[in-house]
Amino acid sequence: MEIIRTIDWMKQVSRAARDKGLSIGFVPTMGALHEGHLSLVRAASAGHSPVVVSIFVNPAQFGPQEDLSKYPRQLEKDAVMLEAEGVDYIFMPEAAEVYPPNFRTYVTVEGLADRLEGKSRPGHFRGVTTVVLKLLEIVQPHAAYFGRKDAQQARIIRQMARDLSLDAEIAVQPIVREPDGLAMSSRNAYLNSEERRAAASLSRALAAAAARITSGERKAAALLELAREVLTSEPLVRPDYVELVSAETFEPIALIGAPSLLLIAAYVGTTSGAGRATRLIDNLQITPAASGILAKL
Repeated sequence: MEIIRTIDWMKQVSRAARDKGLSIGFVPTMGALHEGHLSLVRAASAGHSPVVVSIFVNPAQFGPQEDLSKYPRQLEKDAVMLEAEGVDYIFMPEAAEVYPPNFRTYVTVEGLADRLEGKSRPGHFRGVTTVVLKLLEIVQPHAAYFGRKDAQQARIIRQMARDLSLDAEIAVQPIVREPDGLAMSSRNAYLNSEERRAAASLSRALAAAAARITSGERKAAALLELAREVLTSEPLVRPDYVELVSAETFEPIALIGAPSLLLIAAYVGTTSGAGRATRLIDNLQITPAASGILAKL
């Protein structure tokens, strides 16, 4: 496994691989890797060789009051984990390499990026789409792998790839969960034991809504009320938003009848390793099927 720190060298490696007729799989990350990330690596490895994983804590997607300086970093541990998975290259540039002096160009996906996560974290998706486009141009993969936990992000990246006629396939993979249902996240490391127990209420809220959907409920108002009740039953959990939206437009819906998502963002605890309550997200995928409506965590 080779660690690459410059854009020029990464491009040379990718061009050489393509010239040999090889298929490049790519997993962009911000490090602090967990089993969710490794599931993406395995999916990439199943269909591609070489596999490139980027580790880059992207400053452009953090707001002024967010946890950029305290975001968990464990580069040596990450490298050991990736080598064990058979990754061929780690692309690990410095911020000045990605955003040189006088950097002025940003990418915005209008309409999809200004609500939910975009409303709670102004400028976040501009930073995400900009860095993802740069990474896709640098690594030149045949496919790039993303997790479904960040559902709005995945939808926005797919829209960007479609609108800009990008060659890379955007492959979105299932959420990986802890035994109690908590979606794996690098920010889970901020939680103390009491907060960690409370955080499982996010997936419990979604599971309760899924059970209600399976029993025949289709009204958004009833499902949202149920999910909020589960969340607010935990004193350490403060919902940011709970919304049922179209999986295509991310606009709110009143009644389930097409592919949709129940989305939760919530603050857990009062302080954490980040110096404030930890903000977590999760979602439930809702899909019409011949047998009825399927709701999948």
